[in-house]
Amino acid sequence: TAFGHSMAHYPALGARGLEAGFGAALVDKAIADALCRALGVSFFDAVQRNRLGVAHHPAIGDLAGFDFAPFLAALQPAPTIAARHTVGLLDPISADDAATRVNDGLPETLEEVIAAYGHRWFKLKVGGDLAADLERLRAIAAVLDRIPGGYAATLDGNEQYADIDGVVALWRKVMETPALAQLAARVAFIEQPVKRANALAADCRALAALKPVIIDESDGTLDVFPRARALGYAGVSSKTCKGFYKSILNAARCALWNRQTQGAPYVLSAEDLTLQAGLALQQDLALVTLLGIKHVERNGHHYVNGMAALPQGEQDAFLAAHPDLYERRHGAVRVAIRDGRLALGSLERPGFATGAEPDWSSMQPLPAVAPQGVLVT
Repeated sequence: TAFGHSMAHYPALGARGLEAGFGAALVDKAIADALCRALGVSFFDAVQRNRLGVAHHPAIGDLAGFDFAPFLAALQPAPTIAARHTVGLLDPISADDAATRVNDGLPETLEEVIAAYGHRWFKLKVGGDLAADLERLRAIAAVLDRIPGGYAATLDGNEQYADIDGVVALWRKVMETPALAQLAARVAFIEQPVKRANALAADCRALAALKPVIIDESDGTLDVFPRARALGYAGVSSKTCKGFYKSILNAARCALWNRQTQGAPYVLSAEDLTLQAGLALQQDLALVTLLGIKHVERNGHHYVNGMAALPQGEQDAFLAAHPDLYERRHGAVRVAIRDGRLALGSLERPGFATGAEPDWSSMQPLPAVAPQGVLVT
């Protein structure tokens, strides 16, 4: 089976961590796409009917006895998903912060992004300096608190704190600061705030008692989520670069644990800062909506000029196949975010969530020797 093929190579690739697992993740997606095309079914159908062959394996011993068939059959994609906008540490909040403007007609500040795309979900980065982080969050809250109808957010520690105690101190200050009262109430969870070298070495329950905490960068192997759970973590991130089977298995764990325990639920979040328009974006969106995730980190459209670097024919093909997900604006086909949401209806088609393919003939091989200062992996 497709899943069996992935697991057969797991000891040599996926078990070696995120870097080695990335290549395997790409192969897994290609095999799933080929299988779906051969069967004439969508990725959604292939997962729901378990055409991929997800089953028990020694590497996931904690799921022994779990019945995958009803779990997979119950998964249902949504027609849209909220795009969660990431506010980076250097991103301008208002026009006063934008010292140098690009002036390409696209939004450049947080205020402009909200006005242009209608976002209601946000991911807020902190940098490991308590005083600076509080000041930054106050500036962000001053903008978000003005959004009609409210908003929701996640806080991303991004491995910037050395230990849990530092994050506890930050969050207590957030809760004690009147200007951050609304923001504190609207944060759904805190994403891996501790450096990966320390994240799985110490208990995080002191922070989890204040706000749910999820693991992200430390999620290198299939056994990490159960290990993190034992330390007080309540969730884990889904990223197709980590392997879509890992996301499915972690979603199964959440379902199992939520049936077994009372209290705050275990969660699977959808994170990926820089995914670009095209196959990678579409396949990630198909995965997370099928797993029932309601919002997804999406900022790749801020780092490049849409599909402008691609041949015109390739842009036209993706727009024609997915007119709900893309639009032609400012001279290029680009992701369409309307009222803070991405439309997903066109992803349900034979194959792994795409009705168009890259222009393979236009691709250029990587140089054998990388330019100075560039790491090729």
